[in-house]
Amino acid sequence: MKLLPLFSLALSATAAMAQTDSRLHHRTVLVDTHNDFPSAGISKNLAFDGNLKGSTHSDLARMKAGGVDLQVFSIFCGPEQAKPYAWANREIDSVSAWVARNPGAMQWVHTHRELRRALRSGRLGTMMGVEGGHMIEDRLENLQALYDRGVRYLTLTWNNSTSWASSAADETTGKVPADRAGLNAVGREIVRKMNDLGMLVDVSHNGERTFWDVMATTRKPVIASHSSVHALCPHRRNLKDDQIRAIARNGGVVHLNFYAGFLDSSYERKALRLGERYRTETDSLIKAGMQPDYAQMIVAEKHRGDYDAIRPPLSLLLDHLDHVVRLVGVDHVGLGSDFDGIEAGPLGLDGVEDFPKITTALLERGYSTKDIRKILGGNFIRVLRANERR
Repeated sequence: MKLLPLFSLALSATAAMAQTDSRLHHRTVLVDTHNDFPSAGISKNLAFDGNLKGSTHSDLARMKAGGVDLQVFSIFCGPEQAKPYAWANREIDSVSAWVARNPGAMQWVHTHRELRRALRSGRLGTMMGVEGGHMIEDRLENLQALYDRGVRYLTLTWNNSTSWASSAADETTGKVPADRAGLNAVGREIVRKMNDLGMLVDVSHNGERTFWDVMATTRKPVIASHSSVHALCPHRRNLKDDQIRAIARNGGVVHLNFYAGFLDSSYERKALRLGERYRTETDSLIKAGMQPDYAQMIVAEKHRGDYDAIRPPLSLLLDHLDHVVRLVGVDHVGLGSDFDGIEAGPLGLDGVEDFPKITTALLERGYSTKDIRKILGGNFIRVLRANERR
């Protein structure tokens, strides 16, 4: 019986620590640089401001619960989509509708000053990035028009290359010959135009040749909006140490992707076996007109127990973060979840409501309050300011 007071004391201390972690999390500006809800919502016929727990990683109420202050929504379609520029505008229309319906809960953010106003009002700062240079259809005027509609970064390639930049997927498979890899003259012009506009250059998905050409061309800091560490998981989508060092020298930031396959090198092999088991279900969704990536995600959600069994632990995401910090310092790392664009993240990160778990994990690893503020949002805000037109 004498142990009961000690047990009660331990429970009280744990509860007090949890409250401290929560206060720090919700008092710190949290920026997520990559969320795919605009395309996922269209594929699933769901609205962001509905109650979507169990159907998506994200919705407006859960972003509030998770302490998200600025969400950069990804405007995306795959290369199989006809008229990608029109598709981009359709998705922008969707985001605009959410903001218009929820003026007390959402606010457009185009600059760091507008973010400050959103923070003061307690509204979700709403920003957009276009994922894939194919969506501008090789036209600078489309790039300008997307900027005018609120887009603040462009991922130069998705898995597919453009006529002016090669992707990681195409470079590593040899689909793009070595003598045509990287940025050509048009690609360099696009990067310079983005610098002039104040639109961030995003090097996620870029092939190595493209990456190094970008670093030789850009006059402003870049971001990787949703990439992880190649040294820990040698996936073609992850950044090698020399690339991470180059981003740091440039003043940029690597925002870590939560996708299990970019954190754990064994995950995709296991997921492929599961995918083959449910191939008929996936193919039927694709035949009905769904984008292939979202068809795979819906099938994974239907068979959640099987996919949960192969997900890596949350600690592995923190290992990727630690690696970047040890390599280049705490000023060059942030978060780019890829929520609603992935079928599985690490265990414990089931949606945007789980962001506080990252703050708790950072505290447990000895990161200071100052460091945590940089990681959660301060580093991105610095780069946003550095890119804004002078």
